[in-house]
Amino acid sequence: MPETHSPAAAAPDPRTAGGPVRIALVGAGNRGLTYAGWIHEHPDRARLVAVADPDPGARAAARADTQYTGWQELLAATERTGRLADGVILATQDREHVEPVLALARAGYAVMTEKPLAPTEEECRTLVAGVEATGVPFAVCHVMRYTPYTDLVREVVADGMLGRITGVEHLEPVGWWHFAHSYVRGPWRRADLSSPIILAKSSHDLDWIAYVTGRRIETVASFGELTHFRPENAPAGATDTCLTCPVEPGCPYSAGKLYYPALRSTGGAWPISHVTAAAHGPADEPALTEALRTGPYGRCVYHCDNDVVDHQVVAMRLSGGVTATLTMSAFTEQTHRQTRIFGSHGRLRGDGEQVVVHDFRDDTVTVRTTGPSGSNAADGHGGGDMALTEAFVTALATGDRSHIRSGPAESLGSHLAAFAAERSRRHGTVETVPPR
Repeated sequence: MPETHSPAAAAPDPRTAGGPVRIALVGAGNRGLTYAGWIHEHPDRARLVAVADPDPGARAAARADTQYTGWQELLAATERTGRLADGVILATQDREHVEPVLALARAGYAVMTEKPLAPTEEECRTLVAGVEATGVPFAVCHVMRYTPYTDLVREVVADGMLGRITGVEHLEPVGWWHFAHSYVRGPWRRADLSSPIILAKSSHDLDWIAYVTGRRIETVASFGELTHFRPENAPAGATDTCLTCPVEPGCPYSAGKLYYPALRSTGGAWPISHVTAAAHGPADEPALTEALRTGPYGRCVYHCDNDVVDHQVVAMRLSGGVTATLTMSAFTEQTHRQTRIFGSHGRLRGDGEQVVVHDFRDDTVTVRTTGPSGSNAADGHGGGDMALTEAFVTALATGDRSHIRSGPAESLGSHLAAFAAERSRRHGTVETVPPR
């Protein structure tokens, strides 16, 4: 049973009464609490009326009016008393989206859900068709669409400064420590537990390439391997856990090297909060030590059960004959995506904070900047997390769905491209991306 079971009386519809948009949160992990943070910072615009999560600590951290142990209890309360909120933010793990999204949409809730929609093409199509049949507002957390940097790149492309777009070169530098944390030791380490990394991580980038160019990905060919994080690459003398390993000082992926400095620099925020939560402890040094001693984040990266690739390239043909490449690599610093866009009259080089445009017509170089911004989940994805939440709330408050840039049709397109890329990688084929 939830800790607080009786929901408050339904508030007036904010679209008619001008009150805050009522939001329920399903899944109060790092992503969910990030979105909840924007809601709490804007009480005049939104109110977190309910949270559903099996972890009592996570529920308490969300600071919602009402708590439930899962989306099923939230749905049951809805069936008894009517809708408790105007919209639901669903931030559960990758394989826990389809059933709650469809159930909550059919109950009349607008839904904003984390990506990927689902781990299979069939499930993605089922989810999109089901949501579209209900007619409720629906947003997918392709947060890169909502950043000021993306707006700047789109503006340069749309203004014709580059002439006709001919090609895109895009790098996703995952970062050596981020990859070790999330994709070797963490929840996304195995495709059967989450999804292939091209979907779990790089569907953001496939979606972004299509969005900034205004083109659809039509054909893909992909190559990638799990090259480094394998047992045969373990240093001589390495043990199964970092805290007991005699060769740990020379390892760049040492859990001690990654997490103790992060604890000091973040004060216990992500990723430390996630590591210690796995051991049900506070985000302090004793809890971190215990978590690394007994939990998954202290494991040797060469002795985990991971299988997702650590580097991958996707070559694409977009509509209109535009070509593009996406490179995802674990073996980089933690930084922004790097992009070059080539046009008949100019070239753009972007680094997540600024774009440098070389105009071939007069041989001038112009620099335009959006200022410093974060590059990953800990930093709010360059402002995208907050802007996405604001867009969803604004769409519900005004009834204007144009504020949602990542609806079901757009998001399905990037998912289909990811599935095609994974088929290509596995089978050595060139794959056509279906239009729907």
